[in-house]
Amino acid sequence: MKDLHNILTEITQLTNKIETNYPELYRSLDENPLTLPVSKSPHMDKKVMVEYLESLKQLLGHYIEEEKIKNQ
Repeated sequence: MKDLHNILTEITQLTNKIETNYPELYRSLDENPLTLPVSKSPHMDKKVMVEYLESLKQLLGHYIEEEKIKNQ
């Protein structure tokens, strides 16, 4: 299993990729319920960060699929 440093690095790289290649999606990241913590003061441990990374991957994957459908 990945250590927290590697997870944070992957989150940063994925976020940078979204910002660079999909700016319209990047603008909505701070408004997306998938990327917002549920509790007022969430405990940011390894499990939470892995879940966040997975939500970013899913969000990007869905966005890319929707764009493919739109452009057909």
